Amino acid sequence: MSKKELILRDWLAIDRTKLANERTFLAYFRTSIVFLASGQSILKLEFFAEVRELGYLMLLLFPIILLIGIARFYIVRRAIRKYYQ
Repeated sequence: MSKKELILRDWLAIDRTKLANERTFLAYFRTSIVFLASGQSILKLEFFAEVRELGYLMLLLFPIILLIGIARFYIVRRAIRKYYQ
């Protein structure tokens, strides 16, 4: 599909797709930050001593979720650029 074939509706659809990709990345980022904060809270508070393993699991999952979000963002962005340019 060449640029000359696209009409305004198509350009707006591309912009919506790009914004949806950014929103999805921000959701991954927000989720990873919640895992980080929750894991640290569980480990720091004595009240949660019996679920310490859960805190370690959350700290382990934090970078994994973040890396999945970053990778997905760039893969989808590359696909959008490849298809529409």
